[in-house]
Amino acid sequence: MKRKSAFIACGALARELRAIADSNRWDVDILGVPALLHNRPERIPDAVRARIREAREHYERIAVVYGDCGTGGLLDSVLEQERVPRIPGPHCYEMYAGAEFEELSRVENAAFFLTDFLVREFDALVIRGLGLDRFPQLRDDYFGQYGRVIYLAQQTDPTLRAKAVEAAAKLNLPLEIRTTGYGALQSRLVELRTQ
Repeated sequence: MKRKSAFIACGALARELRAIADSNRWDVDILGVPALLHNRPERIPDAVRARIREAREHYERIAVVYGDCGTGGLLDSVLEQERVPRIPGPHCYEMYAGAEFEELSRVENAAFFLTDFLVREFDALVIRGLGLDRFPQLRDDYFGQYGRVIYLAQQTDPTLRAKAVEAAAKLNLPLEIRTTGYGALQSRLVELRTQ
């Protein structure tokens, strides 16, 4: 017998999705897609398609909780072919910051954004993921165009804040912290569940 529903989600959102689902008492499983794919966004659509096809054997209802995340519309093309809905939004930064994201992105000093997940996984995804542990001289090539780091915090956790300070220092950029909570992610999930 098939289970009722599943979210196929970016691994960077899994913890927050579980918290939102539990607080709303939704009976939903969360099936993650590796967050490391953000370093190779062209691989995201095929990975999501594979997850959808696996999930169809076990779930009656499937929805995707993923931004476009640099796929240039290819993810939406896959979802249209598979007839699976997706939460709206270009990426999780916009979901967390909501209407404020456009303003934060428009300012003179371009910002590199962090979330709770990225703060936790900064060394794995950014430092080792981009090869900065082996080639630290690439830091300015990757991050020289940024004027600051903005940490969109989902939780008020002193340990995560300290790690955000360390991450910004590794990039040699000033840090700004904004507590967003789940932002528009929660309301968009509610909408997605009613589709």
